Amino acid sequence: MVKCCKIWRDGQDEALQGVDTLILVSSNEIGQRFVQHNNVIEAAKKAGVKHIIYTSLLGATNDNTVKSLAGEYVETEAALKASGIIYTILRNVWYTENYTASIPAALANNAFYGSAKNGKISSALRAELAEAAVNVTLGEGHENRTYELAGSTSWTLSDLAAEISKQTGKEIPYVDISVEDYTTALVKAGLDEGLAGFIAECDVDASNGALFSEDKTLEKLLGRPTARLDAAVKQALSH
Repeated sequence: MVKCCKIWRDGQDEALQGVDTLILVSSNEIGQRFVQHNNVIEAAKKAGVKHIIYTSLLGATNDNTVKSLAGEYVETEAALKASGIIYTILRNVWYTENYTASIPAALANNAFYGSAKNGKISSALRAELAEAAVNVTLGEGHENRTYELAGSTSWTLSDLAAEISKQTGKEIPYVDISVEDYTTALVKAGLDEGLAGFIAECDVDASNGALFSEDKTLEKLLGRPTARLDAAVKQALSH
């Protein structure tokens, strides 16, 4: 039996009874992730789960990574390895949707704003990373392996703005601004200050190469290249 666990709640011991393989998707509660993940791992041990597949962060243990997030991922990876349970760690790159979700705002503002400079982003679609997790679950030879999962191609925010312009017929330049100004703009757009600061800092990490990788493992797990930027933009515009 395979079970996918996203955010942990009460009743974990009972929920995992009879489960052989568990896909542990990282929770979205920054600052609480490790506690939640560790609770799942401990419950999995008690329930006799044989294999945990965990979605971690691209380059989690590297010096050049998304610094504000890496700590809890590294702690979870360590706890998983210490548990004695067979593991597979999928270090996922940034979702392409994290950026294409800003297309409506870019069209309204006549510009795509950010602080990533010319940093390359090797993103992938959520569905592609989910498919890779399923393929690992159903496949063989992934025991106690750690995979860096990145998109087949890389792009910059300038490339994204150019593609938006091409597909909409509206000139949308990329405007790089300071992290302080970007944070302020996001707050004015309705985000709380903490989230706005986090998003802006992620752009700074991107400018330093934290979201770039030439690893082709994701492509191998899918059996095909990941979606190109033009396809991702087209998909976003169709919704």
